[in-house]
Amino acid sequence: MTSTETITYDLDADGIALLTIDLPGQSMNVINQQLQTDMSALIGKLASDDAIKGAVITSGKASGFMAGADLKGMNFSGGGDSGGGPDKSKMATIFDAVFALNKMLRDLETCGKPVACAINGLALGGGLEVALACHYRVVADHPKIALGLPEVMVGLMPGAGGTQRLPRLMGVQPALMYLIQGKNMSPQEALGFGVVHEVAPADQIVAKAKAWVKANPAGGVQPWDQKKFKFPGGPASAMNPGFAQTFIGGTAMTIKQTSGNMNGPFAILSSVYEGTQLPMDTALRIESKYFAKLVADPQAGNMIRSLFVSKQAAEKGARRPEGIAPMKTQKLGMLGAGMMGAGIAMVSARAGMDVVLLDRTMEAAEKGKNYTSDKLGKRMSADKVQPILDRIHPTTDFADLAGCDFIIEAVFEDRDIKRETTEKVEAVIGADVIFGSNTSTLPITGLAKAHSKPENFIGVHFFSPVEKMPLVEIIVGEKTGPEAIAKALDYVAQIRKTPIVVNDSRGFYTSRCFGIYVQEGTTLLGEGVNPALIENAGKHMGMPVGPLAVSDEVSIELGYKVMQQTKKDMGDAYKSGAADTVVEKMMDEGRHGRKNGKGYYDYEEGGRGKVLWPGLREAFPAKDGAVDPQVEEVQERLKFRQLVECARCFEEGVLTTPEDGDLGAIFGWGFMPFTGGPFSHMDTLGLEHVVRVLDRLAQEHGERFAVPQMLRDMAEKGESFYGNAARKRAA
Repeated sequence: MTSTETITYDLDADGIALLTIDLPGQSMNVINQQLQTDMSALIGKLASDDAIKGAVITSGKASGFMAGADLKGMNFSGGGDSGGGPDKSKMATIFDAVFALNKMLRDLETCGKPVACAINGLALGGGLEVALACHYRVVADHPKIALGLPEVMVGLMPGAGGTQRLPRLMGVQPALMYLIQGKNMSPQEALGFGVVHEVAPADQIVAKAKAWVKANPAGGVQPWDQKKFKFPGGPASAMNPGFAQTFIGGTAMTIKQTSGNMNGPFAILSSVYEGTQLPMDTALRIESKYFAKLVADPQAGNMIRSLFVSKQAAEKGARRPEGIAPMKTQKLGMLGAGMMGAGIAMVSARAGMDVVLLDRTMEAAEKGKNYTSDKLGKRMSADKVQPILDRIHPTTDFADLAGCDFIIEAVFEDRDIKRETTEKVEAVIGADVIFGSNTSTLPITGLAKAHSKPENFIGVHFFSPVEKMPLVEIIVGEKTGPEAIAKALDYVAQIRKTPIVVNDSRGFYTSRCFGIYVQEGTTLLGEGVNPALIENAGKHMGMPVGPLAVSDEVSIELGYKVMQQTKKDMGDAYKSGAADTVVEKMMDEGRHGRKNGKGYYDYEEGGRGKVLWPGLREAFPAKDGAVDPQVEEVQERLKFRQLVECARCFEEGVLTTPEDGDLGAIFGWGFMPFTGGPFSHMDTLGLEHVVRVLDRLAQEHGERFAVPQMLRDMAEKGESFYGNAARKRAA
């Protein structure tokens, strides 16, 4: 046997086999079924062929060693199952499937021959687990190389020995920190922890790995398979006080960080606790048992679909119109140098674009440019920051926009100001340059009326702070053309962010549904519900912070101004609610949010500390004789109010795919990431159940919970959002 489809096999004069993994047609190596088949065959050859004295495993990809398992090709049997989970026979099938990789790597480390690994680049997830099953590991000396087991970030856990080998190499407590948080380590950190044995120049790693194999003909035994093996940091035993304390503290910390919502971290804790007290062969079966339980549950499938598959597809241009040549932005005109405009200017300049940063005064424009130096200066050396600053050109003169091939405005959220700005820009650069508006609520179709070519006008909605938030919402107006969509998506790709594409409406998708979470929280406050209960209910259900804290962060005053503009636009059609009364009273109290140090919370002067405003209970007292609802009731209202609004966006055509809806919710306003997003969550709950709950809430709390007819029809037919989307694509 020589090479296979995925692995090149080369036996040298010393009897050392070099196995170079290089999956055809892939930019990065991943563990798929073909690789498992090929590697199993070569492991068998390694064990049985006396001419082979040992082996070195490396990668043929310049991109790195291996990125892990092929998540796109994995079958998550529980995804979307709203019932009680798979039966026993199905669980046995899942276990056998997930244990196959664990068994293969165990066969590798017990083949009787020394095996070294030459890690030429990133080794993540299953990629690192392949390396850990080797007896010696050499990694290239480069600060950008990352080694880690990040499976928990997509609802999983290491399933190829990672929860067993890593604690045996670096100790239980430090291993848990990396496993539960999904943290990566650098080559030097890995060396310090004993995860790798040697760090060397990239062009020497294979030679050094071969040298070790040649010098250690009897080196084919892992430390944990030797009688005198001891865990770093003390024995893994319930009788060891340090071991017990690690899991007592670790469990408490995990509950605090996840509110008990995520399955992966607890599966990791259980696997490490049980497995490290057992022989390796049994420990690997324990790990596969917990991995199989995760795979069988809908949570992991939903998270992987949204956080990995859909995200990657969006970033690769899944929503880009076909037949349009690439439209790279060379020179950006950024109108408005406030926090949003300054942030957009910074990420654009970092991506290599020239940026004309325009504001009403030179002082404001210069301040916008200084935002870049202030932010980047804390993380980068001056010689790296200066070229970025040199690409930002502050100005007050619209004439300086000449030559820009893309415009983004982030001026004050006022229709008249935006209209005037649009007209001034077009007078300089003409109507053929694509014009993007960063408005967060005003309909794009209306704003586009100020442009003589509305087909070249599009919404490009960023989130604050721009440099940290990963999402950009592309809003298509009634007359927006495909070139504008392509230009906006190409720009988002240049700045390395995740786009979603939605159709026009007031508030679009993210602002509209994000605002609903805040509105329901303030409605509860207006009803006299304890504000601490509201905030804790929001956080523990899986939102980043409570609805009142969110309102403070984005500014109560901004919400008030949006409300006033909406009233003006809608006239008699506008329906005031309890949330409006709360916002108006807060404005009367001069409490505008974090920006003026007082909102629903009081903020420490010059500090980050905050406490709920003690006057909230007095300002919004409980009704006579009323008692606070149970936390589950508050969470139900906060969650289902968002779900029904997301469903309305789908019914109205604001959203056209559930993928955009889930991505926008998770990355736009932090909707319960462990669910995979609102549409994944509704599918998992079952639409019949969602409709039943909404009908009850509508009867108890009003028409804002009323079920959209589309959702009711889907429930009656036994349909799901993703099921319908799959059928539509297949048609």
